[in-house]
Amino acid sequence: MHARQTGSTLIWTAADDWTDMKLEHLLLGILLVKPRTGYDLSRYMEMEGVFMRPRTQMSQVYRSLAQMTDRGWVTFTVRTRAAPNDAKIFETTALGRETFMAWLTSPYRPTMEAVNYEFRARLFFSGFLGAESVVDLLTIEIDARRKQIAKYRYRDRTIEVGPDSLFDVGLVTMVEDFEHESGAASMDVTVARLVTLRELILDRITQEESADANVRSA
Repeated sequence: MHARQTGSTLIWTAADDWTDMKLEHLLLGILLVKPRTGYDLSRYMEMEGVFMRPRTQMSQVYRSLAQMTDRGWVTFTVRTRAAPNDAKIFETTALGRETFMAWLTSPYRPTMEAVNYEFRARLFFSGFLGAESVVDLLTIEIDARRKQIAKYRYRDRTIEVGPDSLFDVGLVTMVEDFEHESGAASMDVTVARLVTLRELILDRITQEESADANVRSA
């Protein structure tokens, strides 16, 4: 993210060095779906957003909103209400959308973690990507997981223990075998479900293309 000075005004512009997922990206995307108050955003991050970014505090949300307002990524209108304080309704600006889309369309980098929060976030915001881009995203994740399986599934998991060690290798082997088999089964289910999702989206693309062709030929 770059800033330039125009008179006494500091203007922020989207840049390629701000494409790692941050809380601000999630908030911008959520506000693009629907304008909300800071409290509504906090509640959203607590319930639904936890699957994209765990343990987001209300203070973090309000601090990010203040920073994004200063940068011109969001704006707000004030709604009068009977409560002690009026409500600020935040919405994403054109610059905020540009910043959000720069992250969402940046190259996706799979990780080794069993739960990849950025992957989940990108899937949630798939409505801004389009079906073809979501298929590409799924393919990258599927290929990465298959490579992970090929590399680690059948590795030598022998535990070497010194002759005088009190380490209970039999107990640990039992625990590790159980964890390995459970993790392998979970990974296989994950890959299979991603493949199924990709097929469903491809079918949707085919159906839409067929419908468009029928309309054009009518």
